[in-house]
Amino acid sequence: MRAVPELHPQYITDSQGRKTAVILPIEQYDQLLADLADIAVAAERREESSIPHDRVIAGLEEDKTSGV
Repeated sequence: MRAVPELHPQYITDSQGRKTAVILPIEQYDQLLADLADIAVAAERREESSIPHDRVIAGLEEDKTSGV
């Protein structure tokens, strides 16, 4: 699992000093969107059955030897 990135946002405030928007470097914004998409996929697939790691490796090895 990846560590939580350290963000250094800048805030835009209204005339009362309330935060109304945030500014992030585009790289951080893009990474946050990618992470959000990954989380959404994981949530959608939560109930799917899984394949044990050793079976995945065995299948990959079989594909490698059969030229697939």
